[in-house]
Amino acid sequence: MYVANDWQDYEVIDTGDGEKLERWNDVILRRPDPQIIWPIKDENRQWREVHGHYHRSSSGGGQWDMKKQLPDRWTVSYDQLKFYIRPTNFKHTGLFPEQAANWRWMMDKISAANRPISVLNLFAYTGGATVAAASAGASVVHVDAAKGMVSWAKENLALSGLEDRPVRFITDDVFKFVQREQRRGNHYDAIIMDPPSYGRGPSGEMWKLEHSLYPFVESCLEILSDKPLFFLINSYTTGISPTVLNNILSMTVKKRYGGKISAGELGLPISRSGLNLPCGILGRWEEE
Repeated sequence: MYVANDWQDYEVIDTGDGEKLERWNDVILRRPDPQIIWPIKDENRQWREVHGHYHRSSSGGGQWDMKKQLPDRWTVSYDQLKFYIRPTNFKHTGLFPEQAANWRWMMDKISAANRPISVLNLFAYTGGATVAAASAGASVVHVDAAKGMVSWAKENLALSGLEDRPVRFITDDVFKFVQREQRRGNHYDAIIMDPPSYGRGPSGEMWKLEHSLYPFVESCLEILSDKPLFFLINSYTTGISPTVLNNILSMTVKKRYGGKISAGELGLPISRSGLNLPCGILGRWEEE
């Protein structure tokens, strides 16, 4: 497991009964998590006196119960990186803190490359990986279909004092964008992707990760440079094993470029129990 264990502004305090108790800087939130199938050992005052508690609805979705007044958004820091946090209608906060394990890895890879590195971040959300890569000196193209998420990512870059870095923010369908980059003859030294489980393209095309991920990774080979640095796939799709990502990268990127692959779970430490909370999976290819 790749554990993001070097946070100062974020902490999983405790877990149990399908929920996690989290600290985002000085804000305490209580949110559901389907991986937590063990009981709360001690539902103490800290569990009850939270700033916000997200309740799932039996009919789907859910809503926040804000128990203490919160600003519209606030800031957390990871090393020199800064991010805006805001509870959304879908229980999320605009950041997946377990991804810090990937940020640290890619910053180290970019810094040690001793050459200009161009990064393509697909399904890029609010730009955690974009900010990390830019901070390490890479040029970045950030692509997401949601205009609001791209705006949030721009704000995160500026919040980190990196607005002068060579980052292009593009609101577009990632599949169409990759196809256009192929036609333009553009290439990247590193590709990051965090594809959804399900989705639809601009013309109603159905994306289902089990059917679509392999051909999409294969198409991304055509926009890799002659000497790529890394290729990173994240997934939060239930039932997909890290070995699946290992196999896909072996059959595509490694087959063409050699290099090495690592795959596994992403996790966060749980302060109260000393255990680790699983938070999705990753597959990494890197040059040797």
